[in-house]
Amino acid sequence: MKFKMTESTINYSISEELKVIPKVSSYSSISEFVEDAINTLLAARKDLRVDIACELYKEGKVSITKACEIAKVDIEEMKEILHDKGIKRHVLPFAETKKLADAAEKAIKS
Repeated sequence: MKFKMTESTINYSISEELKVIPKVSSYSSISEFVEDAINTLLAARKDLRVDIACELYKEGKVSITKACEIAKVDIEEMKEILHDKGIKRHVLPFAETKKLADAAEKAIKS
């Protein structure tokens, strides 16, 4: 008899395994374990980090600087990646940039 693995079987198995993580490991919670697992995966998968950074940037959810942090690349490489993926860069008008810079300078001084 062959065992057929279905999505519900996988979900049940993962759910049951996650429930015992705090009992059998140094993780104090399931969320702590999942966060570490995701960070480990992303450390090994640059392509996934880059894709996530690009999608978040495209959706306007992160700045180009934050996208660089997520992808773990410098600004020039990020610009090239965005260009290669056909993602237009968000550029603030000079007046907006100046206003932000002035506000930052004021905050630093106070």
